[in-house]
Amino acid sequence: MNTPVIHLDEAVNMSGCVLAYGHFTTIHPGHIRYLKHAKDLGEKLVVVLMGDENNSISPEFQFNQKERAEALRLLEMVDAVILLRHKELSKAVSLLKPDLMVLGNEFKSSLDKDVNDAIDILHQAGKKVTFHAGDVHYATTDLLSISERKLVEKRRHQFSQACSRQGVKLEQLLTSINSWSETKLIVLGDTIVDQYAACEALGMSAEAPVVVVKELERKNFIGGAAVVASHIRALGAQCCLLSVVGNDESAQIVRESINERDIFDAMVVDHSRPTTFKKRYIVENQKLFRVSRLEERSIDCHIEDQLIQRLEKLAPTVKGIVISDFAYGVVTERVLDAVKKISNQHGLMLFGDVQCSSQVGSILRFKNFNLLCPNEREARIALQDKDAGLEKVSNQLIKKTSCKNLLMKLGSDGFIVYDKTDLNKYISQPFPALSANPVDVTGAGDSLLAVMATGISSGQSMMETAAIGCCMAGLAVEQMGNIPIGLNALETSIKESFIEMA
Repeated sequence: MNTPVIHLDEAVNMSGCVLAYGHFTTIHPGHIRYLKHAKDLGEKLVVVLMGDENNSISPEFQFNQKERAEALRLLEMVDAVILLRHKELSKAVSLLKPDLMVLGNEFKSSLDKDVNDAIDILHQAGKKVTFHAGDVHYATTDLLSISERKLVEKRRHQFSQACSRQGVKLEQLLTSINSWSETKLIVLGDTIVDQYAACEALGMSAEAPVVVVKELERKNFIGGAAVVASHIRALGAQCCLLSVVGNDESAQIVRESINERDIFDAMVVDHSRPTTFKKRYIVENQKLFRVSRLEERSIDCHIEDQLIQRLEKLAPTVKGIVISDFAYGVVTERVLDAVKKISNQHGLMLFGDVQCSSQVGSILRFKNFNLLCPNEREARIALQDKDAGLEKVSNQLIKKTSCKNLLMKLGSDGFIVYDKTDLNKYISQPFPALSANPVDVTGAGDSLLAVMATGISSGQSMMETAAIGCCMAGLAVEQMGNIPIGLNALETSIKESFIEMA
């Protein structure tokens, strides 16, 4: 890579280039989107990099300008990096004379005089300034330009780089996953039975434009809060499942499964509603469609009473409470208030995830949690913000929920963790999606939540636990159905993914 890194005092006229500007604390998918957009607008992309002396930058940023410049230099889309000492954007614009400057949306209404002066200089020269956060995508096209083997190698390298930046060693990870047996958690939320029906495609119907399939085999998996509890137990920790099921065959499937896995059954039976049931039709590992049988209304007061009573009884014996909310009516405001009160009373950690792909829910309901794990789409829906940059969305969510730590899931781009330090500042670190061609992404979020809750409640650091969670999620998407992953498989995945960095 021959991308030059130049101090501003040594820079020359780069007329014709597209200029991007920022601090680029830790290069994450939000930055990549922004830079790709800027690169698409011209032939040459020049990044003007804020200096370490910039007083507007908070002291939580752990990488100096030299390290940040090196990370940018390694990106193929960047043609040159210009180093600033402090706020010198207007000076850089005057020297470089770019044809176009692309700024993040956070600068659109900026009161920063230097930024506004730079914009004025370009406008007076008849040049263009645009604001963009980078297009949001929820799927990947990487396999169109690189082989699966090369993509896996690339992502393992990114994983190992992330661990290296955070001082996480392979020995630490292996020791950590074998120290969870003393941890005990409550998992509270909606329980689901996922049925997969394997089918043979017969063709198109002659009567209507629909696909005709023949069902060959079906298999049941427990999902929602039940599978989060199953993951936790498979990792060696103790677990209690606190949920609501109906008086039906699906409830019996759940009970038999959690009893086999030695999970404490604290479920409440509600005779007025069915156990949530989802059936997916599969042809050659491809999902055709899903049929759901569920009730979305909130549980009644007497069911809430039973949940709260069981929660009060279990709380003194555990280290934390994990909320797995699918917005099907179990985690009501009253139940959530009880969770907060009981956790404060017993000093319990709180971990939360809201999944609302086809239902209405909001992560903003969860206040003062130790960790929240939304995906980007859920975060944007909750904040009603589809245009802001990823960093701004994450910061807004942290501010509105007052969570101690945040894990922002980005689908095929992996996830970013935000770790609150003792100085009340946040350190961020992206982790890649280790699986290049996933079979079934259904269980990725559940397995990740299970690892994060287990690890953090066991006393591990956020970054150490996130590295383990990265490997866990990579395993979860490589099998059809939401199946608990044990310690042996996780240990193997960690060893395979970890590359010693020079």
